[in-house]
Amino acid sequence: MTGTLTDTAVDVEGLTVRFRSKRSDTTALDDVSLRVAAGEFVSIVGPSGCGKSTLLKVVAGLVRPSSGSVSLLGEPVTGPQRDIGFAFQRAALLEWRGVRKNILLQAEMRGMDKARAARRADELIELTGLAGFEKALPHELSGGMQQRVALCRALLHEPPVLLMDEPFGALDALTREQLNAELNRIWRETGTTILLVTHSIAEAVFLGTRVVVMSPRPGRLMRTLSVDLPAERDYAQVMTDSRFGELTREIRQLLGSVESH
Repeated sequence: MTGTLTDTAVDVEGLTVRFRSKRSDTTALDDVSLRVAAGEFVSIVGPSGCGKSTLLKVVAGLVRPSSGSVSLLGEPVTGPQRDIGFAFQRAALLEWRGVRKNILLQAEMRGMDKARAARRADELIELTGLAGFEKALPHELSGGMQQRVALCRALLHEPPVLLMDEPFGALDALTREQLNAELNRIWRETGTTILLVTHSIAEAVFLGTRVVVMSPRPGRLMRTLSVDLPAERDYAQVMTDSRFGELTREIRQLLGSVESH
């Protein structure tokens, strides 16, 4: 595994999650172990329903494990975690609040110092290319810009760990590529540890330092691949890199092999 006890941001050991109802019992995750070092960017891919999102929710303390353990920054996860950031597929912005006020909603909910939050919001607005749109309402923004606002909101309190659940899944291909490049730059500049769930193999490889490939439900870790590409990534260069092609083909073959059984 990558990382040691002192520099490990996320440590998942023997994680199993079962959901029980009157009609049936479903095992979402089965004996999953994953260690993520501080500053890593780990992409998680797998078939629909394999437990990718459940894994993020367990790390966030929103779902309890049936067995196994999860630690965040060296502390056991026993309930909802305040120190993380979470970005979802939908931006979920408040329609009556402008860009800056939507970002600062995080500060209000956390009781952050107002001056510090305001400075941080301005930094993030500049970092994500939202300068000039501070007062724009959500309906005046494109889908990509709305996701930039949601990302700023998730990063406002400077979380050491950012969890991302298909944040760009609903966007068109060109906007998605632009935001991938933006996210790569933000990750490099902030040093935030990121766990990204995605259905896009190309996105997983472009962004990740490692890619975790999961099996169909019950979700297990089939393979972890190291992405030996430069930290700073340009789409035109990466897409023509032979290693990028090798990695995407390998992941596609892994997922194809489980779908054919």
